[in-house]
Amino acid sequence: MFWTLELASYLEDAPWPATKDELIDYSIRSGAPIEVVENLQELEDEGEVYESIEDIWPDYPTQEDFLFNDDEY
Repeated sequence: MFWTLELASYLEDAPWPATKDELIDYSIRSGAPIEVVENLQELEDEGEVYESIEDIWPDYPTQEDFLFNDDEY
């Protein structure tokens, strides 16, 4: 499984919380690239409900990971 920001962005508007099957269904219906579907299919499915993209990709960058210099504006 290999996530990139571009691939993960297709799941930002997913109906969280969601199961693996719900995320796969959402990604297919929303026209996400096949790589997104394949990554989701590789998840170990133990009936787990995922609360957000961070549950799938723990290294997913959040707003806090980016440095914004508010003084410039």
